[in-house]
Amino acid sequence: MSPACDRGLTRMTETLIVDTIVDAPASTVFAVLADPATHAAIDGTGWVRESLDGEPITRSGQMFRMAMYFANPAFADGHYEVANKVIAFEPDRAIGWEPGQAREDGTVEHGGWTWRYDLEAVGPGLTRVTLTYDWSAVPATLREHIAFPPFPVDHLHNSLANLAKLAAG
Repeated sequence: MSPACDRGLTRMTETLIVDTIVDAPASTVFAVLADPATHAAIDGTGWVRESLDGEPITRSGQMFRMAMYFANPAFADGHYEVANKVIAFEPDRAIGWEPGQAREDGTVEHGGWTWRYDLEAVGPGLTRVTLTYDWSAVPATLREHIAFPPFPVDHLHNSLANLAKLAAG
């Protein structure tokens, strides 16, 4: 395990895990995370643009789509969409999803990486938020084209700081 960072613990294997304390109850933090319309403001990479469905996350197995932007030759103009499958949904405790790409026939192919937020009340109106980015299921064929993680751990710390601002204010 690597040493603790000043804004939360960071561990690296095939996951990045960071945490922080948010000055808001778990129910408020969860509500922010369950609203894809807030994800662009939470995002620490600058890639997330907007919700394409306009619906809150309400259950495991649900799909929600997001408009994205990343300056990469693989995407003609940098714009693309992800279709996220909700893989964890425990109100006020955990929420997570697995991004994928929709094919022309409507099926979604997932890349093998996941995002998960775990929430724990640690005092009156205070919530520990642990953000896990896990790429352990990314197949070798995809790893030949994309280096994982595709961003530094600071992006996760930025994401938690953005979440904390939204939940507190």
